[in-house]
Amino acid sequence: MLSKELEFTLNLAFKDAREKRHEFMTVEHLLLALLDNPAAAEVLRSSGADLDILKKELRTFLEETTPLLPPNDNRETQPTLGFQRVLQRAVFHVQSSGKKEVTGANVLVAIFSEQESQAAYFLNKQDVTRLDVVNYISHGISKVSGDAHEEEAAPEAEAPGNAETPQKKPLENFASNLNEMAMKGKIDPLIGRRHEVERTIQILCRRRKNNPLYVGEAGVGKTALAEGLAKLIVDGDVPDVLLNATIYSLDLGALVAGTKYRGDFEKRLKSVLTQLRKEEGSILFIDEIHTIIGAGAASGGVMDASNLIKPMLASGEL
Repeated sequence: MLSKELEFTLNLAFKDAREKRHEFMTVEHLLLALLDNPAAAEVLRSSGADLDILKKELRTFLEETTPLLPPNDNRETQPTLGFQRVLQRAVFHVQSSGKKEVTGANVLVAIFSEQESQAAYFLNKQDVTRLDVVNYISHGISKVSGDAHEEEAAPEAEAPGNAETPQKKPLENFASNLNEMAMKGKIDPLIGRRHEVERTIQILCRRRKNNPLYVGEAGVGKTALAEGLAKLIVDGDVPDVLLNATIYSLDLGALVAGTKYRGDFEKRLKSVLTQLRKEEGSILFIDEIHTIIGAGAASGGVMDASNLIKPMLASGEL
């Protein structure tokens, strides 16, 4: 059930605690041992943790707070209830997912449930969250790769033999620039719908909760509203705050196309969101927005396009 690496890690942890005559084996002992476990250490590094600082803080905490056994006491070091809960939780999660081996990475995820523990505190102090760890284990998404890695994420197979495609920015690969289309005369003027356009502009000018949503039957002109707004921006017929705005229409089909492996879709979408965050005045238009629910999610997974976009929508960044 436990991987050989994890068994070795646990044995070392108990041996270290016995040598120091610690009365209890705690969650902090477990996390300290996991720093030398290859699977757990890889996840922590990819989540942005500084292992040297973490190790130093854990050792200091254990030296200062862990009760010691008296010199003539031959009792064995006893695991605390928290320690036992973490291991039991890790085993349960692995069994539920249909896997056979519990690794150090699985135990690391289980530690976050011990929210009152100093181990969870030290992880949160380094801005390492349970979501970061799960994202790396399940999807291979690393925080350390950062914006530079995400921006370079390009489609693996657009047009065979096209050497220029990988060098394009994510928005050029996966979205259409409606402002450019309006400048080239590819968008007709919007007739009517003045009230809807003015309401859209009003919402976009808010500091928070600035995401308008068009609801209507097919063919009533929802897409035309976004295109009409792009033409108004190009013509300068908008408030000053939107004069330098650029509207991009997301191509969800291009985002999903060619994603062979778990994590490919997430990397593409995150690279688009990263570029939008960097380009001031960018507006993302998602046609048929209901299709983002479930888009790109692996079989049995919950991490789809809607979950990746939601944090930026909630904070007003997008």
